[in-house]
Amino acid sequence: MKQNTGAVRSFLANNFLHFNAASLVDAAKGYEDHLAKGGKMLVSLAGAMSTAELGISLAEMIRQDKIAIISCTGANLEEDIMNLVAHSHYKRIPNYRDLTPQDELELLNNKYNRVTDTCIPEEEAFRKIQGHIEKIWKDAEAAGERYFPHEYMYQLLRSGVLEHEYEIDPKNSWMLAAAEKNIPIVVPGWEDSTMGNIFASYVIKGELQASTVKSGIEYMIWLAGFYQTHARNQGIGFFQIGGGIAGDFAMCVAPMLEQDLEVEGLCKWTYYCQITDSTTSYGSYSGCIPNEKITWGKLDVETPSYVIESDATIVAPLIFAWILNQ
Repeated sequence: MKQNTGAVRSFLANNFLHFNAASLVDAAKGYEDHLAKGGKMLVSLAGAMSTAELGISLAEMIRQDKIAIISCTGANLEEDIMNLVAHSHYKRIPNYRDLTPQDELELLNNKYNRVTDTCIPEEEAFRKIQGHIEKIWKDAEAAGERYFPHEYMYQLLRSGVLEHEYEIDPKNSWMLAAAEKNIPIVVPGWEDSTMGNIFASYVIKGELQASTVKSGIEYMIWLAGFYQTHARNQGIGFFQIGGGIAGDFAMCVAPMLEQDLEVEGLCKWTYYCQITDSTTSYGSYSGCIPNEKITWGKLDVETPSYVIESDATIVAPLIFAWILNQ
């Protein structure tokens, strides 16, 4: 029996016919085709996607096995949980472009950290998580155990200590969905996040050892093993939201295995899509076109590749809605 076409998918098919709009539909069809042939998909998250509440659509993608692995910044890892437990305390400032330096200082003094038009509340978000994650770090160290940053966050969510604090529907948290599915996450540059900064402060104070959290090198070693297992036949696709370290860290595993470890018989990334508003100039990684990645051994000549030059907070939910037939 043929499945009915979802309203969003139907709208996109009938209206997104040219330019960036057509690229969006092409990329969505390519994603579907990759999965239908047995491929797996890595999604990378840069920018403030968790604060933008991408979890509303991303969580369902995870639940329906449309995503096999995620590469994200430390900020995206933690900010989904912050939104989960402190949503009602966030402040939205639609006229953020009109703020003066003094207005910004007042936000800081009131313990609000601004991300474009959205302010994250320090006490209700950061500090609410800090006490619980500190205990998990210290308990692990006392037991002689070491984990990756995302594994500590999974332990936090699975412990249930935050459940009474939930302020959104849990089905809209991508980290909860990921923890339930136990999908792998790589978090390069985790030190560049609030929890990473807090962990470093405990190390400086002598309360924790730096080795209690596994490093970025260990993430790359783990990712190399994952890639060698799955980069055959239809292989692994790469759906890149934004640019930066979340994208390039994971993408580099393909040339590393081929050029530095001389592993044979592996596919390069077998699907590629990037959503970006960066321009192709000034040595920008975020704005470079897919063909440039061929020269680095990341993509192949035959790799289906798409670039959608637009706002990821608009484009990614639409592509996910297409794939989920919503």
